[in-house]
Amino acid sequence: MAFFTGKRLYTAGIAAIGAALFWALGLPLPFLFGPMAACLLAALSGAQLQGLGQVSVAARTILGVAVGASITPEVVSQLPQMALSVAFIPLYIILIALVGVPFFHKVCGFDRITAWYAAMPGGLQDMIIFGQAAGGDPRALSLVHATRVLIIVTTAPILMTAAFGASLSHPIGDPASALPWHELVLMVLAAVIGWKGGERIKLFGASIIGPMIVTAALSLTDLIHFRPPAEAILTAQFFIGMGIGVYYVGVTFRELRRIVLSGIAFVALLAGLAVVFTWMVVTAGLAAPTEAFLAFAPGGQAEMTVLAIVTGADLGYVIVHHLTRVVLVILGAPVALRLLRRWR
Repeated sequence: MAFFTGKRLYTAGIAAIGAALFWALGLPLPFLFGPMAACLLAALSGAQLQGLGQVSVAARTILGVAVGASITPEVVSQLPQMALSVAFIPLYIILIALVGVPFFHKVCGFDRITAWYAAMPGGLQDMIIFGQAAGGDPRALSLVHATRVLIIVTTAPILMTAAFGASLSHPIGDPASALPWHELVLMVLAAVIGWKGGERIKLFGASIIGPMIVTAALSLTDLIHFRPPAEAILTAQFFIGMGIGVYYVGVTFRELRRIVLSGIAFVALLAGLAVVFTWMVVTAGLAAPTEAFLAFAPGGQAEMTVLAIVTGADLGYVIVHHLTRVVLVILGAPVALRLLRRWR
C-alpha cells in the first residue's frame, strides 16, 4: 500500500478530472489529452505530482499487445513493399543529427554530449539514460524530449485532420464483453511474459516490444484475432497522457526559457524534415498521406501507436518505421558519439 502515496493519488485525481472535463466538452481524445493537459498545467503551477511508476509502464504493454495483434500474415507479406519506405529512415536520422546537434550546441549552448542525445529522435527514456551515462545533463534531456513528445502528440492530430482529412473517431476496439475470454487471457499472458521477459534479457523498450513480439507470434499462429478491448486502450491513453504532463514537475522559469523553448524550436525543425519525408514517400506512391506522416513523425513510439489506432491507419506500416528508427538510434547513437570523440 506504500505505493499509493498521497502524491500519486493526487496526480491520478488531477488526470481523472482532466479526462472527465475533455469528455464532457466533447474534445478529441479525452483520455489522452485530458490527463496530459491537466497534469501539465498543474506541474507548471508548482503542484507536486508523481508518476505511477510500474503501473504506467504496465499500461504501455497494452499498446505492445495491440501492435502485435495487428501483425498478421497479410502484414508480413507486405514487408517487402515497405522496404523502400523504410530505407528513408537512416537518411532521416542522419539529417536530424546534422541539424539538431549544432542547433543545441551552438545556438542553445548545451554541452556536446547533451546536444547529441537531445537531438537523437529515440525513445524518451532511452535517450535520457544513455545521455546521463555518457555525462550529459539528464534534466535538460528530460525536458527536451518531453517537449518533443508533447508537441508532436498535440499537433499531429490537428495536422492530420486539416491536411489529410483524417478522422480521430475510428473505433479503437471492441468492448471486453464482446471478446472471447480465452483470447483476453492470452493477451494478459503475452503482456506480462513479453514485458518481464524483455526486461530480463535487457530488451530496449521492453514494456512495448516484448508484448508485441509475443502477441505477434500468437497472431501469426492463429491464436489471437482481436486487439485488446477498448477499455484497455483508453487506460493506456490515460497513463501516457498523465506521464507526459508529470515530466514538467519542478520546472523553473530559467528552464522554460532556455531548455523548453529550445525543445520547441527543435520540434519546428523536426516538423519540417518530417513533412519533406512524408511528401517524398507519398509522391513515390509508397504510402497514403496519413500512414506516411505517422511513420515519420518524430514522436514517441507509444504515442504514435495511439494516434495510428484512433485514425484507423495501417498500424503495421507505422510501427515498422518507428521500430526501425528507434533501433537505429539506440544502437547507433552511442557508437557514433564515441567515433566523434575519437575524431575530435
